[in-house]
Amino acid sequence: MLDLRLTRAARPAVQLRRLLVAAASAGTGFLLLSCLGYALHHPGAAGAGALRLAWCAVPVTATVYLALAVARTDPGTRPRPGLSALGLGPARLTAISCLATALATTLGSLLALLLFLRLRGELPGMRSAGARAAFLAVGEPLPLPATLTLLAVVPAVATAAVAVALRPRDPRPVRRPQRRYLPFGRSGAPVRADGTVPAPGHPEGAPAAPGGTADPEPAPAATLAERAVLPGLPWAVALLAAGLTAHAYAGRTPPAHAPTFATLPGEAGTILLGWALTAVGLVLAAPGLTHLCGRLLQCARPGALRLLAGRILMTEAARIGRPLGVVCAVFAAGYAMTTLYDAPARAFGPLSALGALVVAGCAVATLLTSAVQARQGRAETTDALLRLGAPTTVLRGAAALRAFALLVLFTPLTLAVAALAALPLTR
Repeated sequence: MLDLRLTRAARPAVQLRRLLVAAASAGTGFLLLSCLGYALHHPGAAGAGALRLAWCAVPVTATVYLALAVARTDPGTRPRPGLSALGLGPARLTAISCLATALATTLGSLLALLLFLRLRGELPGMRSAGARAAFLAVGEPLPLPATLTLLAVVPAVATAAVAVALRPRDPRPVRRPQRRYLPFGRSGAPVRADGTVPAPGHPEGAPAAPGGTADPEPAPAATLAERAVLPGLPWAVALLAAGLTAHAYAGRTPPAHAPTFATLPGEAGTILLGWALTAVGLVLAAPGLTHLCGRLLQCARPGALRLLAGRILMTEAARIGRPLGVVCAVFAAGYAMTTLYDAPARAFGPLSALGALVVAGCAVATLLTSAVQARQGRAETTDALLRLGAPTTVLRGAAALRAFALLVLFTPLTLAVAALAALPLTR
């Protein structure tokens, strides 16, 4: 009962984010049901039905990504002192997050089922609103096991992802084992277990590095995090090159229309692989580019405004960079398909528009949710700056400067990736 109260009694902003998850789940569930309807209406076109179902992996992934971001920003499930005495330890709070995610996604799946049945005219007192649509399969009975299985995909995958990502971890730091010393050797100096002798003048209980110098101090956690962000750039460049190569391979025989559900299986598979590699490359590159953007803001004698904006970008590069890379990948794909492809207007039907809306909406909502999470993470720093007398205009100006710098950096990158990916298919 306490779990349900914590899930229900949340702030309006939290409930709004949960409703966004439900809306995304409804759109994805409707796309999955449309694949079932198409298969029922065209029993001999197994390849086309499987291709439609494969394309649905993109909105499913986007919906799960949004659900995970919303679960991470839920303040009601954040560990706080005193909750363990009430039986709300880390494991219980993770269960509450999974419960909230399961409720939101299940609500969306039920809404998708009601809309699908409404369009088919199977609800009492309603007529079919789309009898000409092939994906509705009007007149064909819906198999109950297949329908329930498709509707359970998003709730099951999203709940499992939240459970894995928010699982309780051991808060104690990992300590490296201390080197033990054997009794005194022949020369009277202490001998280590590995057979080495510490340097003269070095304390007996402290380890010494080869050559008689002490071991260097461990790097701070912030420095390690910044270093971990930058090594992803070489892998990102390699994946981007592989994705553009896949697009070039698919462009050897230019298609007559943009890649939709009706695209040939081999051609669509190559294009989907190319966009998958390109998207992963952008996601891996975005944190490093965000870190470099923050470093560039602090060049050439920065003032307080640029220094604050740059340090925040460098600190939050991993948290903001990945959702920003997803947004760049989504808009690059959309720009390539709608602007650079020589495609007729009829190539984009209602299902393609719904899929694009779900994916783009989830990407933007995830980015905004990650920004909220980053703001919550630096709440103590912001309060400290305000107590020291920092004006609110400086904080707002730093936020606007960060947004402008990211826009200047990632907009040309997105357009360049879209142009390079679509260039082999437009010749």
